[in-house]
Amino acid sequence: MGFEVMAEKRVSRWYFGGLASCAAACCTHPLDLIKVHLQTQQEVKMRMTGMALRVVRSDGVLALYSGLSASMCRQLTYSMTRFAIYETVRDQVADGKQGPMPFYQKVLLASFGGLTGGFIGTPADMVNVRMQNDVKLPPELRRNYAHALDGVIRVLREEGIRKLFSGASMASSRGALVSVGQLSCYDQAKQLVLGTGIFTDNIATHFIASFIAGGCATVLCQPMDVVKTRLMSSKGEYGGVIHCLRDTAKLGPKAFYKGLVPAGIRLIPHTVLTFIFLEQLRLYFGIRVITSM
Repeated sequence: MGFEVMAEKRVSRWYFGGLASCAAACCTHPLDLIKVHLQTQQEVKMRMTGMALRVVRSDGVLALYSGLSASMCRQLTYSMTRFAIYETVRDQVADGKQGPMPFYQKVLLASFGGLTGGFIGTPADMVNVRMQNDVKLPPELRRNYAHALDGVIRVLREEGIRKLFSGASMASSRGALVSVGQLSCYDQAKQLVLGTGIFTDNIATHFIASFIAGGCATVLCQPMDVVKTRLMSSKGEYGGVIHCLRDTAKLGPKAFYKGLVPAGIRLIPHTVLTFIFLEQLRLYFGIRVITSM
């Protein structure tokens, strides 16, 4: 008479990705702010350290957290949506069959999640970029949004709903690329790391896999990130995505990778922290699933 061995595993809840991203954003927000400042320079005048010192000298240390409410709002719309789609569908598919999803399916699923999340998160993303960019503008040109919701309402009232979704195509495309780099690459890297037999499902595995995923995401989305930031911080000087692309291209190919190191310095720690927080939430507060082995 054979005995079935029962094993318990924890599955992530749909909103854990948004919570983990918010926690990570609180830690990496100053890096994000400096990255926006570097990308909106018309000419390369300052490097990362110089820009950080300039912000602190002119407006104080708290200026590095300018736009934090918009950043939180963005994570609760964009990140929560893409994680909810990716993790829910992946876990549903995994339930119906043995073994993990093939990599190409993970890529397609992450793209769809990122595309949807990017569109939903566009208004918060736009207000986030504007609030961060406000710090370096002269006082008379500043928009001075009190917080994320104030920014969204004022854009809606003063510039209309079309402006609120300005750069939605870029934000959605970038969302798809970041999600492919982060979500599918993290899953695949984690699978490969665990497959070596050297590591178990612990924080070291999560760190290695998320570091690889952060690197992939940075390289994939940087050109699109530069164009998206320029579009969102513009005051109407660009006629659209193509005009912005052409204008950026005039500065040379390197312009599309302007701020790559700061982007990596921000996105890699953000990815690492997001997945470490997410895995801890899953392990301690996830849904318990009993499986037979």
